[in-house]
Amino acid sequence: MSDTDQAAVAALADGGLVILPTETVYGLAADAGNAQAVADIFEAKGRPRFNPLIAHVSDAVQAERIAVFDDRARRLADAFWPGPLTIVAPVRDRDEVCDLARAGLDSVAVRAPGHARARAVIAAFGRPVVAPSANRSGRPSPTTFEDAVEETGFAAGAALDGGDCAVGVESTVVSVLDGRLTLLRPGAVTRDEIEAVAGPLDTGGQGHRSPGRLTVHYAPDAPVRIEADQARPGEVLLGFGPGVGDPDLSLSPTGDLREAAANLFRRLRQADRLKPAGIAVSPIPQTGLGEAINDRLRRAAGHVG
Repeated sequence: MSDTDQAAVAALADGGLVILPTETVYGLAADAGNAQAVADIFEAKGRPRFNPLIAHVSDAVQAERIAVFDDRARRLADAFWPGPLTIVAPVRDRDEVCDLARAGLDSVAVRAPGHARARAVIAAFGRPVVAPSANRSGRPSPTTFEDAVEETGFAAGAALDGGDCAVGVESTVVSVLDGRLTLLRPGAVTRDEIEAVAGPLDTGGQGHRSPGRLTVHYAPDAPVRIEADQARPGEVLLGFGPGVGDPDLSLSPTGDLREAAANLFRRLRQADRLKPAGIAVSPIPQTGLGEAINDRLRRAAGHVG
């Protein structure tokens, strides 16, 4: 383990905050059982305390120390971990993930991130860490080290550069509670992939158990207009597909949804730095990963609720 990673482990042990790379977005991490450290995350982000945090673990063994998994939860972990899937299950150990981190709920959200460096730090620390996106609350999540440091680096005792995030949108969140399997937040693990492993998804309910459900979220300073055919005067257009808008601002010039997801937040930030009157975004298909992209865009535009 590098000196930088060891410094991150030491910062976590001292109750400090760490900018932590994952494959989804950069997180601002702290000891999940340290209520003061968790409070420091809420303070640094300006995040509402009713919004639960995800406990990040090194593997499924560590996950089952803090959560009660049934057969479906285990099948999901086996299929998609390490990776961009969060499982919400009944809490087993209320000390390792404190009440503030769980927003006082009887459930806990847990995932093993796909970024090897993040898992190594968590394993060396020996306890779960909460690691919400390392942005100020409501703003686009950081998917580059530079953006993470710009947003919340002032609060971090250590910062790890893990390169650009490969996935680019926050994890899928699915709850396995009371015999129901419910999709709470779409992400890179799609609805169809979940159902292929664990069976049919229920609809509605349990949304309070997931982060990222605020009506206005992931928003740049400029207003966002979605499903736009073209830019209006003063707007910047984020295109999707061949020949749509400026290629340097396109979510994907080829119309590839995985590329669009990886580019989503960095393009919103790139456009916002141009100080436009608004940011227009081309229509994105609703299928597969497009469900997650459209979810983030609707919230950035304030079109939820």
